[in-house]
Amino acid sequence: MPKSFKIALAGNPNAGKTTLFNRLTGARQHVGNYPGVTVEKKEGVYNSPSGARVNIVDLPGTYSLTAYSVEEVVARDFLVHEKPRVVIDIADASNLERHLYLTCQFLEMGVPVVIALNMIDVARDRGIAIETGKLAEMLGVPVIPVSARSGEGVAELMRVVEEVARADEDWRPLHIAYGEDIDNAILEMEERIAAHSFLTELYAPRWLALKYLENDDQIVARGRSFAAEHGLGEVAEYLEGKVEAVGKHLMATMETYPEAIVADHRYGYIKSILRQGVVTHTHDEDRLYTSDRIDRVLTSRVFGPLIMLAVLLGLYHFTFTYSEVPVGWLESLFGTVSAFLDRHMAEGHLKSLVISGIIDGVGGVMGFVPIIMFMFFGIAILEDTGYLARVAFMMDRVFRIFGLHGSSVMAYIISGGIAGGCAVPGVMATRTLRSPRERMATLLTAPFMNCGAKLPVLALMIGAFFSSNRAQVMFLLTLLAWAVALIVAKFLRLTVLRGEPTPFVMELPPYRFPTFRGLAIHTWEKTWQYIRKAATVILGASILIWATMTFPGLPEAKKADFQEQRLEVVADYLGPEAAADDGAEAEFPPELNVRLAAIEAARAEEALLHSLAGRVGSGLERISWLAGFDWRTNIALVGGFAAKEVIISTLGTAYSLGEVAPEEGDSSLSRTLAEDPGWSKIKAFSLILFVMFYSPCFVTVVCIIKEAGSWKWGAFSMAFNTLFAFLLATGVYQLGRALGLGG
Repeated sequence: MPKSFKIALAGNPNAGKTTLFNRLTGARQHVGNYPGVTVEKKEGVYNSPSGARVNIVDLPGTYSLTAYSVEEVVARDFLVHEKPRVVIDIADASNLERHLYLTCQFLEMGVPVVIALNMIDVARDRGIAIETGKLAEMLGVPVIPVSARSGEGVAELMRVVEEVARADEDWRPLHIAYGEDIDNAILEMEERIAAHSFLTELYAPRWLALKYLENDDQIVARGRSFAAEHGLGEVAEYLEGKVEAVGKHLMATMETYPEAIVADHRYGYIKSILRQGVVTHTHDEDRLYTSDRIDRVLTSRVFGPLIMLAVLLGLYHFTFTYSEVPVGWLESLFGTVSAFLDRHMAEGHLKSLVISGIIDGVGGVMGFVPIIMFMFFGIAILEDTGYLARVAFMMDRVFRIFGLHGSSVMAYIISGGIAGGCAVPGVMATRTLRSPRERMATLLTAPFMNCGAKLPVLALMIGAFFSSNRAQVMFLLTLLAWAVALIVAKFLRLTVLRGEPTPFVMELPPYRFPTFRGLAIHTWEKTWQYIRKAATVILGASILIWATMTFPGLPEAKKADFQEQRLEVVADYLGPEAAADDGAEAEFPPELNVRLAAIEAARAEEALLHSLAGRVGSGLERISWLAGFDWRTNIALVGGFAAKEVIISTLGTAYSLGEVAPEEGDSSLSRTLAEDPGWSKIKAFSLILFVMFYSPCFVTVVCIIKEAGSWKWGAFSMAFNTLFAFLLATGVYQLGRALGLGG
């Protein structure tokens, strides 16, 4: 390290910054103005005991680093352009929560910070005790208690500053989560900024995106100027348009602005730190805020977990109880449409495609829209009120045992920890984790959660085999998903991802009363994503799978075989003359129609077995029987590698082509499975377990590869998860058979 280096003093007005500056520099200082503005610029020199010459710049007192005032612009521009070796952030120990707001913004910039906890003597006199070591651990930067007035701790402060300056590490920005709407916007804007090197010589892409969302006038103006100089007008327009769209969305759903959400979550981040034993003092009960009073109950060690479990159970009860009627309506609708088309369409591949490939395939997926909608509505209430953040806060106590970070909780919840999320944004949410090992363990286990794609499969099996206890079974499956994810994470942290866990900090946003409009918009957005996926990806997959289940079809010899069986049955009942006219099936006696239907069902099943998909399913049956899966189930599970909803559409197509529906016009796949003698509760539970834990869908695997930086982790996720799921399903199925539970 050179004998001379530059540092900066920063902090809120009246934090004692000038007192500390004078104590450090004495008479070795001079005063001027920053170029172009009237803001005073103070510089001085501190000669350290080691002989180093420390040039100190006293930045203007500011409350934030957003360009609301000239002082804030000056302070920020100095950090961006001068890049001091260290910033000493002076915070008032007696009013820590407000002063740490500026600290958060320094950390988000990535500035190397040492926190000088000033007026520590005043804090002690007021009965405030601060665990500086724990605060330093939580924030990831040194925290030194000082009294600039008396000189207490100043020598220790400068010794630590010199150590940090000597390390000269790269700027490492802190990532704070701001809720799904803001975080998704930041990720999209960050990618566009990085792809076009838009102002990246000055600002980190994420920080720049955040400033756009805060409507920082200086940043927006610089962006327009930079775009004009470098022909990047489309990028500037995209960023401003994105901010406008997010602003309108937040105003419509939460009646607030992006900058207000950002401020709320920053204070929530600070509050979560201070509540973990960092600050202790005697509270007057009347001084507690309403949110504090609520949190004392909802996040308590005794009542908090019990309330959380009750809330989850209530959510599932609400979902399955009140969605039952609309689910029945949709089943009847698709059944009616299927029966109508069956009567009026000519026999052939087109009829088979429309009824078996589209109606029974996509219709099976669409039939679960009410369940999805009710589930998302309940989750929207929990999210908009701020309760989900409290769930994450409480779960940290458990996560530490399994070598994970408390921030992993949000990645799990986003992935479907309560049910109905998506693993893709869940994997992307792991970016907020500091430790690479904890991040990898989280992104590899987040797909174990019950995402919105798995929910229809679980609802199908629960409805068919556990209909009397649907809410309770779904509740237990949720707990199982968390338990398995944590156990696997612990296994990974003890083997391929060994390392110490890092401290936990979780944002606790203020409680809000959700608006009905906001709940409706959030519910519809998530439901529409599901419907759109069913109408595009699932439709395409259903048609493709129908084709693989239909072709190449039965050989001519086999067709002749079944035709001969048919003629023999007709001749046996009505004589050889009637066998020549076997097309008038409706006029045959009922007992003859039953035998003819059995032959047709055998022909359809043989044709399905002979198809490309049937051959793949039959081949896999050599090993899949261990878990109770037959060839039809195998076909569906192979399709599930693309998207888990495909499992439903594939089973619907398979059973439709196989002519095993219990009665004409009844399109309920759930009822079909329940009445099929080849199925049982233990087989259904085995399938549930396999679907919950086997390979993530294709899009999630691509996201894992991108986030992990290597295709090997994507391949590991597919192979490891599938093997684990198969072994678990096999163990449960074989144990169930041994106990006489069916098979």
